[in-house]
Amino acid sequence: MASVESQLAAGGSVVLTGPSGIGKTVVMDAVGASATARGERVLRVTGAETERWISYAGLADLLGQVPVDFLAELPDPQRTAVNAVLLRGRASGNGSRASLARRLAWQAMLDRCAESGPVLLLVDDAQWLDAASADVIGYAARRAGRVRMVVAERRPERAEGPCRPDASEPADGRERADRSAGGHSSPTGRYGAWRAPASHAGPPTRAASLAASPVLVLAVPPLAAHDVAEMLDLYGLPARAASKLHADSGGNPYLALALSGAFADRTAVAWRPGPLPHRVYDLIRDILDAITADVRETLLIAALAARPTVELLLRAGRLDAERDIRQAAAAGLLVTDGSAIRFTPPAVATVLADSTSAVDRSAIHTALATVVTDAAERARHRALSSANPDAGVARSLVTAADEARRRGARGLAAELYLLAADRTPSELHAQRLEWLVAAAEAAAAASRPEIVDKAADAVIASDASAAHRVRVRMALIDLSGQALADMDETFAAALADAGDEPALTAPLRLRLAWQAMVDGNPTLAEAEADKAIGVARDVADATTEAMALAVKAQVARVQGRRDYLDALDLALALPQPELDGWLHLTPRYLAARFAVFDDRLDEARAELLRMLAIVERGGGEELVEVLRSLSEVSVRAGRCREALDFADRAIRVAEEAGLSPGPAWYNAAVAELAGGTIGRAAAYAERGIRASEQERDAIYLKRNLHALGQARLRSGDARAGVALLRRIRDLEAAQGVAEPSVLRWHSDLAAGLVAIGELAEADETIVAAREAVANRPHNGGVTARLDRSDALVRSELGDAESAASLLVAAVGRFDVLGQPVERGHTLLVLGQVERRRRRYAAGRAAVGEALAAFASTGARPWVEQATRTLATVDGASADARPAPRDRTARASALAALTATEARIATMVRGGATNREIATRLFLSVKTVEATLTRVYRKLGVRSRTQLSSRLGPG
Repeated sequence: MASVESQLAAGGSVVLTGPSGIGKTVVMDAVGASATARGERVLRVTGAETERWISYAGLADLLGQVPVDFLAELPDPQRTAVNAVLLRGRASGNGSRASLARRLAWQAMLDRCAESGPVLLLVDDAQWLDAASADVIGYAARRAGRVRMVVAERRPERAEGPCRPDASEPADGRERADRSAGGHSSPTGRYGAWRAPASHAGPPTRAASLAASPVLVLAVPPLAAHDVAEMLDLYGLPARAASKLHADSGGNPYLALALSGAFADRTAVAWRPGPLPHRVYDLIRDILDAITADVRETLLIAALAARPTVELLLRAGRLDAERDIRQAAAAGLLVTDGSAIRFTPPAVATVLADSTSAVDRSAIHTALATVVTDAAERARHRALSSANPDAGVARSLVTAADEARRRGARGLAAELYLLAADRTPSELHAQRLEWLVAAAEAAAAASRPEIVDKAADAVIASDASAAHRVRVRMALIDLSGQALADMDETFAAALADAGDEPALTAPLRLRLAWQAMVDGNPTLAEAEADKAIGVARDVADATTEAMALAVKAQVARVQGRRDYLDALDLALALPQPELDGWLHLTPRYLAARFAVFDDRLDEARAELLRMLAIVERGGGEELVEVLRSLSEVSVRAGRCREALDFADRAIRVAEEAGLSPGPAWYNAAVAELAGGTIGRAAAYAERGIRASEQERDAIYLKRNLHALGQARLRSGDARAGVALLRRIRDLEAAQGVAEPSVLRWHSDLAAGLVAIGELAEADETIVAAREAVANRPHNGGVTARLDRSDALVRSELGDAESAASLLVAAVGRFDVLGQPVERGHTLLVLGQVERRRRRYAAGRAAVGEALAAFASTGARPWVEQATRTLATVDGASADARPAPRDRTARASALAALTATEARIATMVRGGATNREIATRLFLSVKTVEATLTRVYRKLGVRSRTQLSSRLGPG
């Protein structure tokens, strides 16, 4: 909008391009409304596909918006031509003279309209405007004065070349980057044509014939993920579903709305997809109809492949595959990441397959079976070449699925198990049910809700055993991610099916323990874990026992108990569970998390990188968790660029798989606080809070509150930051959580309390946290953070020397722990304390050292803060001059006070009441009274009158 308005204000015209549904019409509506509000005359015409062959249909619409009096002023030939267009008189003919008359008439009408003020001409859907109208409109636009145009045309492909000889790339930050909207940038081509480039490009043919020069061509950009979430919130759709819809739609708002079911008064549960809406089907079919037969055939082969790549298409005989894929991407049908191909939305593959006969699909599968290199994929294509039940084919598919599952390709395994069930003859009912269950379990681990849903429905609707029903219900539970609180009905049904069977109740109790943890009830979580352990031991279920012991260890840790390692050691001594998608719930992963809590960063990073190599191929929730933990470790270790990259990858995986977004958004916020921008950190944290509240996820609600609280404190809004951090304190108190090393909000709250003058509460917060980590091994990082906040309290109380000593010790501790960003933060505080002591050289040295540390780690927001602080210290040093003789006493008195005390004392001298001071400084009256008491004591006075006299007049 800013670009459009700027171009129009300069007297130029604008061409808006983009695929159907991207929002061109909405932008045009806004531009027209803005112009009308300014008193401009707005004329608008919209092309229609059904009217493109009706000559002068568009011109007739425009003429109907011009005052009738203007028509009467035209010369006879021009008036006759206009009346003919409006069917008010006999036809004026189609010769050159008649054509010129129509052109001149419309130009005269525009000039007449412009006499009373600027004119804005809006042409929407220009690709459907009839040629005769386009000719007349273009002729007049190139000659009429004070007439600007905005033309919108559906054109998703990138045009080549500048729009005019002196055109250049815009310098106002319109480059393609998600980061400007609170998100990480994406790999090249990630969103294809749904994300058409926003920079200058050659004008489309029809638009070029209409728009008056100079012309700015803008592609309407897609919505960022948080914009899609905000839009879909109007329809009651959770952030988790919005995240998945953003990935599937590429940020195209119409497509996102259609996929969400908004037009059908139906919204899909995030992990239970609904049927493909007719509008989406029709939209995709229209785009497919517009591409060539060769491109369509190439896309069909890609749609039927399990993992389509350009290389596979070349092996299948599509020699022009690269060209075809480029054209399909330009049409908005797919995106590419290297040679890999992904349809956006995924329904493109469905529409392609549905529009092809069974015979043709069978032939393509037969051909693909001869060119794919993976044995499991060969089995898949051979099975899909025929729909007939066949026990041999079914068993071969199961063998292939088992192999795919072993190597971590759980999504492919789930497809193969489901296909095996479809190919199983009716007499093998028991085997069919087992393979349906296997499909659901593999799909849950791979975050493939469409397979889980289909398999679970088939099992529950059939004459299945209790064990089969319980297992598919657990797959549905596992699919819910952090939204376990919404699964009460499924839990109840599963428990009813399980009855007293210990082999079934043990894993259910384990999941109930997970649910209680996410819901913020660690005491209940431990009780359920104990039940799971007891039952699991009775049936020798080592996997469930080990995971339940991990829950006990986690509960003990967050409750601040010393026995957390006992449960973890017992869990690690058991045979380790098969990964199969749940590595993030194993004792081994929890041990790596405990290393993070203990600041054993090198150990944690090495173990997490080993885990990443194991889970990267499988994807799903375990991959997100490993990436998140690596991002967290990287932040603490001062690898800020790496932290952003890991967080970005976690977001992409979570978004594309439709996982709970709160955890990934939290780590993105933390990474941005270290190496990105405070604004983006706040945006991620706000979205994370919203998502976590929707899913009743107490764990990541607190973590996102912490990230947002830090962002508010560092942006200068200390009161808002304190409110957020107090909320965490209250939540943890209600939950029985008392472990400062897990979520380190205590030092941040204390620092914020100091900033708003609540020194007593700050001191209480620090003391309580110190007691919680006393005599605990590996408490150095927490203690150093608390020392930093304690130094702020002491500095405010006038004990700057003690504060400086604490800070120097904390700097050394962070140095030993290998946490350069925290070390730099502490040096920054030390510089401020030294400045208050009027030790300007020492303050400048500390801040300069902090700046160097931040710069070496890529901690961009900290670099900016250190630069500002250094300027403040230098300014204070330059201004440090002896006070005039008549103000020496006042200067001496104020020098004995802290900054807050000096401000309050000065306001008292000026006659302000305690309540007025509290209001102006955003403090409580109680805080002002306590501060004045300290001021009286320091200056040796007993009243406001004595204080004013001590400070002197003026």
